Order: sequence, then C-alpha cells, then structure tokens
Amino acid sequence: MSQEKVEIVKANIDAYNREDWNALAKDAAPGFEMDFSRAIGPWRGVFGLDQSLRVLGGMREIWESTRLEPHEFIEAGDLVVVPLTMHGRGRDGIELVARLTFVWTIRNGAIERVTMYQERQDALEAVGLSEQATSKEHLQLVRSIYAAPRSTM
Repeated sequence: MSQEKVEIVKANIDAYNREDWNALAKDAAPGFEMDFSRAIGPWRGVFGLDQSLRVLGGMREIWESTRLEPHEFIEAGDLVVVPLTMHGRGRDGIELVARLTFVWTIRNGAIERVTMYQERQDALEAVGLSEQATSKEHLQLVRSIYAAPRSTM
C-alpha cells in the first residue's frame, strides 16, 4: 500500500478534528469536490472547496464538538476508502454516533474529491471492491503473518 495517499487522508481527518480549515484545504486539488449527495439532512449536495469549508464550518457551529474516528484505510488505486465513526455532541448535550464511509480520490498528491456513503458496502461497491474481497485480503494477510518463520531470541 502506498502510504503517501493514506497519510494525506490521515492529515485531512486530523485537520477536521482540530477544526483547522486551512490545513484541511491545503491538499485540495483545483476543482475539488465534496460529494454529500447521499447525506441525510440539510447538507446534501456536491460542493466545491469554498462551499465545502462553509458547509463543514456550519456543521461545526451546530455541534459543540465532533470527531472523526477512522477504522481502516483501504487503498484502491487513486482511491482511499475509510470506514469511520463520527462522534458528536450537540450544544444541548445530545450525543451522536454515526457510522459512515468516505472515499478520497487522490491524484498527484492532491485531493480531488471526497465522497460520503451511508454504508460501507455501498462505498466498496462504488470503487469496484466488495466486502467479501476485502475480508479475503485480510484473511490472507493474517495467514501470511502466522505462516512466516519466527526468529528465535
């Protein structure tokens, strides 16, 4: 796996968690798009960079705090699929936990698009993967680790 794309995504998530909008925008490509067309709620649509920053800022104004907790990073060519949990606390104390999956499109070291999916399987299918295929890859990795010769100390 190319760590460069994954590191860009990790930095992007970290910038969101810190509410550092300049850092969030720094790796955006010209023509960047944030695709929230599958969102449930008032922030549904496809947004350019400036609109995206306004949408994210508006979301953060409603919430006392929000944090994205990524579960894994699945690289597929120019794409990085990230199933995650969004934790939020409303200004009136209401807690939110939402499980979403985002797909980052990264080319030439720049983020061209971030697409939100409600379901992990929908995101995997959209990028030409399946839950079964990624599970088989994980199983093969675990088997290879246990099959590797162990060094003795």
